[in-house]
Amino acid sequence: MEIIRSLQNTQIKSAGKLRDRRGRAQQGRTIIDGLREIRRALQAGFPIETMFVLPEAFSGPEPAEFEQVLADHGDVQILHVTRDVMEKLAFGQRVEGAVAIAKIPEKKLGDVVLPECPLVVVIEQVEKPGNVGAILRTMDAVGADILISADGRTDLFNPNVIRASLGTIFSATVVDATSEETIAFLKNDQFQIYAARVDGSVPYSTVDMKQATALVLGSEAHGLSDQWHRPGIVNIHLPMQGIADSLNVSTTAAVLLYESLRQRS
Repeated sequence: MEIIRSLQNTQIKSAGKLRDRRGRAQQGRTIIDGLREIRRALQAGFPIETMFVLPEAFSGPEPAEFEQVLADHGDVQILHVTRDVMEKLAFGQRVEGAVAIAKIPEKKLGDVVLPECPLVVVIEQVEKPGNVGAILRTMDAVGADILISADGRTDLFNPNVIRASLGTIFSATVVDATSEETIAFLKNDQFQIYAARVDGSVPYSTVDMKQATALVLGSEAHGLSDQWHRPGIVNIHLPMQGIADSLNVSTTAAVLLYESLRQRS
């Protein structure tokens, strides 16, 4: 089998550009690091087009299951590379033996099909990919239905989001929208909208999350914009006993999501 050895190879250079948001936007694709994340993408039917592999770098319990899943997806182009090329493609020092290129699905709010009594998380202008990924992991754990990134400051398929989510993003419904579009969507479908604010007047544990519920969280630096100050939106807060006035956004999301799980159970 032919092995790609040159860092100047056209496909390698194109894949390398996907580390940058502009490159992902221009190509409509993203790059996925790691056996676990790629396996979860394949199992979820995510549109992987090409995979660069270095089998000698496979290690731990993951490869056997990964190779079985890969065998079931014969339409994926497999390209073998040298270690130098894999180190160029892989995230930092994370050389696990496989990097995949996938098309980013185009999904809008109007495409979303809601289950009965859905649980939605809205994150407005959240900047850090690690927080977005952590929120997705918690959503996966509690069975939340949709993540809406309102006026997002990081793209949802940033490789760091994928990594931080442990690949759970591939089985989630995720949508980009503006805050105005999101509010209109939630009000049209008669959601209970709970906006987490430092100055929220209602304790989070006293609200009803058993019906169609949207939990809304703002950016790490500025919180929610004034667009979320309007009738029909309940401002909730988490009690803070120390000198800090707020938690990390992903931690706040985890508290609220597990409260919703407690109520719905």
